[in-house]
Amino acid sequence: MDIIERIRSTVQSAPIVLFMKGTPQFPMCGFSSRTVKALNTLGAPFVSVNVLEDPEVRANLPRYSNWPTFPQLFIAGELIGGCDITLELFESGELERMVREVHKA
Repeated sequence: MDIIERIRSTVQSAPIVLFMKGTPQFPMCGFSSRTVKALNTLGAPFVSVNVLEDPEVRANLPRYSNWPTFPQLFIAGELIGGCDITLELFESGELERMVREVHKA
């Protein structure tokens, strides 16, 4: 399976997938840390992928998503964005609505 297929498969493997630097328990950058905190505050179960442990994913995810930076949050297979967008959605209550919507199915 090529790397783009592997990324697509990962994105589709769970309702919420976060590609981040580090792990939810030990984020390796402030942006990843703030994104995890927003998801955890909502009690949103999510799958995380540590891009620091997978150089192929780190190199190719920006090409797959057309988004240059990390973290990258996907909900229901769609790229939501990075830290700033995630926090804006969190502040507005929209992220909570999206999380509830994807977990009610």
